[in-house]
Parts: sequence; C-alpha cells; structure tokens
Amino acid sequence: MKDNQIERLHKVLAQTGLGSRRMCETLINSGRISINGKRITKTGHMVDPAKIEIMCDGEPVKKQKKVYYLLNKPKGFVCTNAKTSKDPRAIDFLRQVEQRIYTIGRLDKNSEGLILLTNDGELANLLTHPRYGIEKTYRVEVKGRITDNAIQILKKGVWISHGKASPTGIKVVRRRHRSSTLEIVLREGKNREIRRILAKVSHPVISLKRIKIGFLKDDLSLKTGRYRKLTDTEIKRLYSLASPCTKKPDKRGK
Repeated sequence: MKDNQIERLHKVLAQTGLGSRRMCETLINSGRISINGKRITKTGHMVDPAKIEIMCDGEPVKKQKKVYYLLNKPKGFVCTNAKTSKDPRAIDFLRQVEQRIYTIGRLDKNSEGLILLTNDGELANLLTHPRYGIEKTYRVEVKGRITDNAIQILKKGVWISHGKASPTGIKVVRRRHRSSTLEIVLREGKNREIRRILAKVSHPVISLKRIKIGFLKDDLSLKTGRYRKLTDTEIKRLYSLASPCTKKPDKRGK
C-alpha cells in the first residue's frame, strides 16, 4: 500500500460531495458515518478510499462528478440542506441536479444575492476558510443618514460576541435623510456580521444583497431565483484565488 493512498476520512467524505470538510467532521462526530459496517464517531481516521465502503445514515456514499452553480438567492430562502427545514431552501431551486449539492457559506433568510452551490468539498473549504480571505461585496441599505463618524467607527472595527468585526472596505453609495446605501466588503464573514455591526452604530439594516464573490459579479441576466453553471475558467479562477498552488479539480470528479 502506498502512503499517498491514505487520506483523512473527512477529506475523503468531502470529495464524495457530502459537504465541506467542516461539515463532514460534524457528520462523523454525530455518528452518521460508518466504514465497512463500523460506526465512526471521532475525527482523525486515516483511510484508503479504494479499500473501504462508506455509509452515511445507512446509505452508500460514492464519489460524484463535481458540479458548480451560481444562484441569485431571493429573500425568504435559507442556506441549509436539512430536510426538516420549515423554510424553503436555496438548494430547492436546483431540484433536478442529481448530485448532493450544498451552499458555500450562508446568506441569512432575510438577505439576498449571489451564493455558490457545489458538491466540491475542497473548494468549499478554500472559499470559507478565514486564512484565504476571499472578498465578498454587499450592497446594504440602512436606516438614517449615516455620518462620516459612523463610517470611521466601522472601519476601525466593532466588537461583537464573536470578536472584533473589521470590514475590508466600506463605501457610501448614497446618503438620504431617512436612509443610506453602502457597499461593504468582507473577507471573513461572521454570523450576521453586517447586520450586527451596523446596529452597533444605530443604523439597522433595511435590505442586504451580496453582489460579488471574488471576481463573480451580480449579473443583470441572472434574475432573482435564477442560477447558472460556472465555466471551467471560473472554477479554476476560484481555486487560484485561495491558493495558486492548489490542485485544480479533475473534470471527471476524481
């Protein structure tokens, strides 16, 4: 047996399309994964993918062809794969897709805009890991006429329960008496970060839309609720954004 055949279990699971590496670690810890009939409940296992049978919730898990989609998510939809969700899910727009896809990162129920859906766990890990710092741009409308002082406070960073939140960039698009429109760039998005930091400076969010993920922009042809496949060039560029040395995906999903 060659050493390069041995890989960590959560990485192998991510390659099958079950989710990102973090999501797969959660599946392992919750006891939903078994190898050759034995339930695994701790991460860190090293396995040879060619010599094991993997089951998730009692169903066989096999490597799938990788697929990549860009969705313009409407308000009211949530970024979860849970079948028990009471709210409609973003993945429901792609019901005809055979692979087990999931969203890369999240947009909360009341937010809209661009979000990526895939079964490529490696790409999901690269685009969500804080150290890679993939920029995401949001168009935000807030209550009140925002002041330069409030902008400076936001640029310096605002403390929230998850730590200090410091946007990469903030630009005032429009100021009105009762509302203001901003563009905010984040590299590491904490849970509901934009809504929380703007509330700290007394400018609660009226609407929030993600208009850019890295180089992927809000395309006027991609109407709300519509989606499209990413091109091979776009997929390669997303990989290179995170790490120029990252191995590119095999077109056959291997």
